[in-house]
Amino acid sequence: MAERTQRLVGAAKKLPVPEGTYVIGLGLVLAGFAAYGFQILAAKQLSEQDYAALNVLWAIVFVAAPGLFQPLEQEVARALAHRRAQGVGGAPLVKRAAILGGVLAVGVALAAAIAHTPIVDHLFNGRTVLLYALFASLGTYYVAHTTRGVLSGNGRFAPYGMMHGSEGVVRMLIVVGLVALGATLPGWYGFALAIPPLFAVAIALRGQRNLMVPGPPAPYSELSNALAWLLVGSVLAQFLSYASVLTVQILASPEQKELVAGFITGLFIARVPLLLFQAVQAALLPKLSRLASEGKHDDFRAGMRKLIVVVIVICVSGIVAATALGPWAGNLLFPSKWTLGNGDMFMLTAGATGFILALTLSQGLIALKGYAQAAVAWIVGIVGFVVAVWLVDDLFLRAETGFVVGSAIAAALMGVLLWRLMHTTRGASLEDLVEIVEHETLEI
Repeated sequence: MAERTQRLVGAAKKLPVPEGTYVIGLGLVLAGFAAYGFQILAAKQLSEQDYAALNVLWAIVFVAAPGLFQPLEQEVARALAHRRAQGVGGAPLVKRAAILGGVLAVGVALAAAIAHTPIVDHLFNGRTVLLYALFASLGTYYVAHTTRGVLSGNGRFAPYGMMHGSEGVVRMLIVVGLVALGATLPGWYGFALAIPPLFAVAIALRGQRNLMVPGPPAPYSELSNALAWLLVGSVLAQFLSYASVLTVQILASPEQKELVAGFITGLFIARVPLLLFQAVQAALLPKLSRLASEGKHDDFRAGMRKLIVVVIVICVSGIVAATALGPWAGNLLFPSKWTLGNGDMFMLTAGATGFILALTLSQGLIALKGYAQAAVAWIVGIVGFVVAVWLVDDLFLRAETGFVVGSAIAAALMGVLLWRLMHTTRGASLEDLVEIVEHETLEI
């Protein structure tokens, strides 16, 4: 066992870890602990239905915000870094990105406003104030992701990591204050979710200079001609991550509504391995993209293999730990809400494992410019989720089975598409790579 552990540690040290990973990782760890603190305290203060409604808001926010704005953040970072390497200012590019992100945020807010009645009645259990918290969240996360893209593109990784950590710390301070005041209304906790990104932006930008250097005009195509595929893939990936929460909330009968909170607490325990992966995932794409664009395909393949091995080890360990200790940890952290058993935890962590593996493989596809292939794999995974939910009757089991099946299908298809793309790009130049990907996309 000791020898095997040493080999794994050695493999991890040889991973193509990008610049900024450890700083960003520290921020994400703080944000992760804060997220669990938020959940624990909110579960203590809120009723079952209020807690379930709050977590549906949580799910929608973390489907919409990363789904819509993270691709934009990544493209701003990439394009700014490219301009910076050429000695060209990026202020016009940031302005273009800000306009595009603003249009996306307003569009989603308008759609939610138009569909406010079913959203409030079926998702928020009649708590209208949570819809207002959703509107606020779209605005604050739009600002936050745009700022992160600017910081990353300028190589300011310390404030970038600080944004993640400070957002979580501020949220925890707000929630601790709410608990101290005895707040029991879900709206307060909804705005505790929405407001902290603005504080994080202010903290991260303090003392920063020369982030918006004047430069030549930037057409929208400079962000990426594949941005539409990136947006589709990102939104669907986040949706699959939280689809089980939305499923139990929507399909629960009136008699089952109070059970939804227990399912949600179980999903948060099952997602612990995702926290361990996020630090590398947040900074993985630039390194992989550089290896691919420089034609170092052997290094790219070796790096992907090592990364996948480490991800599988982390996830399998998570499955074993969550299955064995999940109910004990759940009863300890969420004593008034916990309802799941060992079998439920096995299914949820297995689904999370498949999702993390799919996410890892999708980063490889994106690095090889396989944007459409990654989006198609997420689409097929969502279809698998829906079919599995339709075939199973039990409320919790159908959501768990859907999560496992959808994630497994997405991961398997990502693996096949990535293997095919890596095989066909062996020894290819950047120009050849573009032609290969265009051909593969037409075949899909």
